This record gives sequence, C-alpha cells and structure tokens, in this order.
Amino acid sequence: MNTETHKEMVARLTSTPGIIAALDQSGGSTPDALSSYGISNTAYQGETEMLELIHAMRVRIMSAPAFSGERVIGAILFEHTMDRSIGGKSVPAYLWEDRGIFSFLKVDSGREAEHDGVQLMKSMPNLTDLLDRALEKGVLGTKMRSVVRSASEKGISAVVAQQFDVASTILKNGLIPIIEPEVLVGSPDKAMAEAILVKETLSNLSELAHGAHVILKLTLPSQPDLYAPLVEHPKVARVFALSGGYSLQIACEKLRENTGMIGSFSRALVENLRVSMQNDEFDRNLSQNIEEIYLASVRKGGSALVEPSARA
Repeated sequence: MNTETHKEMVARLTSTPGIIAALDQSGGSTPDALSSYGISNTAYQGETEMLELIHAMRVRIMSAPAFSGERVIGAILFEHTMDRSIGGKSVPAYLWEDRGIFSFLKVDSGREAEHDGVQLMKSMPNLTDLLDRALEKGVLGTKMRSVVRSASEKGISAVVAQQFDVASTILKNGLIPIIEPEVLVGSPDKAMAEAILVKETLSNLSELAHGAHVILKLTLPSQPDLYAPLVEHPKVARVFALSGGYSLQIACEKLRENTGMIGSFSRALVENLRVSMQNDEFDRNLSQNIEEIYLASVRKGGSALVEPSARA
C-alpha cells in the first residue's frame, strides 16, 4: 500500500460517516453463521466445505449493490477471506478499489478458558507473519477479541493490558489495531464490568506512545454515553459498537443512545438474509439492514470525528 492510499484510508476511517461490516466469523462461530443463513451443519462435511460455504455467503454480501463506501466504510475479515479473491482481485483490493471500503483483519487465535471472570486471548506465535501478509494485501488494521464475563477488576485489568500489549506490536508493524474486550450482554453485572473497563482502558491509553492511535470496539453499554471519555480521547481513532447478540432493532436502538459510536455488527448485519433468497430480495434486505445501522450510527454524532493527527 502506498502512502497516499494509506492516508486516504485513514481519513475515511476517522471522519467519514458510515458503518463497519464484521465479516470475520471463524472457528466455532461459523456453523452458527451458516445456520442463520439457512445452511445446516448436515449440508457440509469438514472444515474445507464449511469455509467454502461461508466464503460464498461473504462474496454475496460484499458484491451486493448496497455494500459500498456510501454507507459501509470498512469491513473486518477472517484470514481465510483475506487470502481469497473476488473478480480476480484479492478481497482487500476488491473492497478498496471497487467498493471504496478499507479492510481490517482478525488476528487473534481464539480465547483461553475462563479465569478471573474473563477469557484472555490465546498466544499468537504467527502474528508477525500475519501482519506482514496483511500489509502486503493492503489491509489498514487488525482486530482481536477478548471476553469479559463478570465485573472482576483483576480479570478486566488483565484483558485490557493484554490487548494493549499486542496492540503495541501491531502499531509498530504499521497497522491500526481494533481493541475488542467484549463484555457479554448476558453478564449479571454488565454495567459494573463496563465501568471497570472504561477505567482500565483510559489508564492504558495514557501509556500509549505519543502519536499512536487505536480503535476500540465495545459492547453497547448499559449506561448511555458511558464511553464518551473514550470517544473524545486523542489517542482513539474511533469507537465501534458490537451488537453482541442483540437483534438488529435493539442494537440500533441502543446505538442511537451513544454519541460518537458507529455500528460494527456481525449477526445483526446479516439478520433476515437467507441462502434461498433470490438476489433481488437478498439485496433489498441487506440494504435495509445497512441503512438502519447507518442511520443509528450517524444520528447522534457518529461521524463527528477528526483525523487523529488533529487530535493528538
């Protein structure tokens, strides 16, 4: 990726109204994604067939008329998707050159067993190689997910510290990291966990090197605008909202309550999309989903951000 292209992508990331499509289901989440799409686990045998089917679903989404830079500014990809092609181009190149959409790559390898109320990320021994390949393909940044199950200060502190530690490596390799410590929507003390998460995140942001910027992807909070200090932080390029299992309607209602956050939904994005649909119906439903998330993202200032260089 040349310098001018990178600058253009960063400018769109930090200041353009739009949403981020989360198309990075992998491992254990892929069968559920296919099932929601209307493909049961009896329709395929083994991982290879499963990945072919999920790729076909993603291609159908990414090539739909509504999936363009007019409303969708970025997409989060699974490694298998990044390495595939559409129309003779690598997926990141197709998205940027043909659709005006920059790409992020999911880089985590899953999560450890629960400890102290959280699930830390597994080690990533191949991270440097993965980052090099992502840069070569024109990817703008990365995404990695941890899980917070309860309001454990010790556990949440460990999750955030690990996220920022890996983020420092990603930044040094020229990519922008999405830090995603997901508080589960079913957590019995969700609001308390989110308050601890904000405190720990602010502490770690203060330790980031001058001029460094990260993206945060967070669960829609129980207290509206809880993340305002993070949205306004000079080292935060943007704050994405994850749907976390909420329906599209509920996720958008909650998103509208939070100034400056933009939708980066997975399950909610593909709600009411089925493999059996004719293309017209499929494209219409996808367009409606994208439009609903977009309007919820911009209603209370989701686009009112400036480039990181102007905020540092």
